Amino acid sequence: MTFRNLTVALSLAFAMQSAWAAETSADRSIASAVSTPTRATASRALDASRKPVPVLTFLGLKPGMKAADLMTGAGYWAEIMGLVVGPTGHVTAFQPDAPPTDPATTKAVNDMLQRESTISLVSYPWAHFSTRADSLDFAIINDNYHDLYWESAKFQIPHADPSEFTHALYAAMRHGGIVGVIDHVALPGDARATVDKLHRIDPEQVKSDFEAAGFKLAGQSDLLANPADDHTSFSSAPAILHKTDRFILKFVKE
Repeated sequence: MTFRNLTVALSLAFAMQSAWAAETSADRSIASAVSTPTRATASRALDASRKPVPVLTFLGLKPGMKAADLMTGAGYWAEIMGLVVGPTGHVTAFQPDAPPTDPATTKAVNDMLQRESTISLVSYPWAHFSTRADSLDFAIINDNYHDLYWESAKFQIPHADPSEFTHALYAAMRHGGIVGVIDHVALPGDARATVDKLHRIDPEQVKSDFEAAGFKLAGQSDLLANPADDHTSFSSAPAILHKTDRFILKFVKE
């Protein structure tokens, strides 16, 4: 081997070792965040079904990122992400203005904001999500993307255009930014009718929506798959609650 070839080989080895070390450090940050004892008891009870360590490792969350938890609810993912990104990063918990937030959820979010200074809460109109362009490195939508196909007078959910949401999210992501979508698997069919009946969505519909907005599918995972779920039950039915067959899609803005 020539001296030049040896130099190139050593440089490549060093680069690979550095990348491995950075990846290992990020993995440790996620595991440490999930094990933080100050997290709410109700959130910790969901860890077994949501598998936050392997999910966020697969999606690629890292310290220092500017991240978003879309349709945050009680802030389960926002809090973990805030602990991961640390003081050099930031998490925005986006809360739509519909349906009206119940007192227990409001308290859970306020308590989280008191615990974690790396998280801020932003409310937005249900059908019209927007935020500053090129501002996010990472975003996650957990079990809620399907709701953009839902409309309900009873629950004060207005008609929304999923295309408006995905295009606004595309604009908000930086180049190289990652979006993770987790949702309940549905059989193929009319998306609005399926969501209204079962609160599930066909993963192919999600892929189509995001790719139409400009995102590239960078990976998918069966970490939350459940072959015993036949996809015909309401996603929150007691018999299947927290045990639905769920897909994880990883999109990237190139």
